[in-house]
Amino acid sequence: MPELSIPMSSAELDETDIEAVLGVLRSGRLALGAKSVEFERLMAEYIGVKHAIAVSSGTAALHLLVRALNIGAGDEVIVPSFTFAASANAVLYERATPVFAEIETNTYNLDPDDVRRKITPRTKAIMVVDVFGHPAEWDTLQQIADEHGLVLIDDSCEALGAEYRGRKIGSFGAAGAFAFYPNKQMTTGEGGIIVTPDDHIAEMCRSLRNQGRGQMSAWLEHENLGYNYRLDEMSAALGVSQLQRIETFLAKRAAVAQMYTERLADFDWVRTPVIQPHVRMSWFVYVVTLADGLDRDVVIERMEARGVPARGYFFPVHLQPYVRRMLDTHDGQLPLTENIAGRTIALPFHNNLTRAQVEQVVECLAAAVNDVA
Repeated sequence: MPELSIPMSSAELDETDIEAVLGVLRSGRLALGAKSVEFERLMAEYIGVKHAIAVSSGTAALHLLVRALNIGAGDEVIVPSFTFAASANAVLYERATPVFAEIETNTYNLDPDDVRRKITPRTKAIMVVDVFGHPAEWDTLQQIADEHGLVLIDDSCEALGAEYRGRKIGSFGAAGAFAFYPNKQMTTGEGGIIVTPDDHIAEMCRSLRNQGRGQMSAWLEHENLGYNYRLDEMSAALGVSQLQRIETFLAKRAAVAQMYTERLADFDWVRTPVIQPHVRMSWFVYVVTLADGLDRDVVIERMEARGVPARGYFFPVHLQPYVRRMLDTHDGQLPLTENIAGRTIALPFHNNLTRAQVEQVVECLAAAVNDVA
């Protein structure tokens, strides 16, 4: 197999990022310092909420939210299956049951009609995922939650900077969670953050991320059973530096997405992402949908044989081997999710992908499709 000529993703780092991290190293204060506080303040301001709590990953953020909301054994949380496994894992960690709902045919976000059908007396919350950076239908989902007395959790890990009807994602529901892995819109290496307007949720999450210590506790006094989910100072400093350029990053990603969309417009065997007019998309990945009948996995193999990477996005969570064992889920349970998941391909995508590279990717994709058609 030839060496891959284009990276699947790439973080944008510059000298200001490097100096920010070096500044922390020179200071000697590597944890629980001023950079974490600054990162939280800036992120809360950017999203437009009262609180932000920096943690070690987006998964940690989701787990702490489930725990802080007192969701546990006997409770059900409605969650999409067309998502990264962490969305459901955060529910399983607390011995609650994820109930998988179908997705919309256009944006691949949660289908509010199926959410309604999946509500039972045991339902306590809805885990909403803004898939690929496209906001879910928050007005409708909030209405459903209000009607049934349910909590909304926003898994916004893929959607930093996205907006729904002019309002930032992360400001909906009880709380939201962002992640900063290197393929995200901005990065802290690893890392995540919780955002919420709720004082109690914020207080609980701050305690739980720091081994259960209270804000006013004596040294080594623990009020709650907690975790070591803290974000280190080097990562926080990188987050502060990256957040200063987030709008530039988002604009670059939108420009790359537009190049892909324009170049793919003439092909009838592929559907480019659908963006609703009332949202601001925050491009996490660029995912296309192949026509029925095309073998997605073979297309990916043929692309990689030509030196261009691609990935299947997403593998349905309800069909993951461990979920099948734990919840007795099965093929055919979510027909639309399973159909879409078998036809979606993430193409190489990052801030600085050039027009020539986009052309190379599209030509490779077209050749691969021609091979299997």
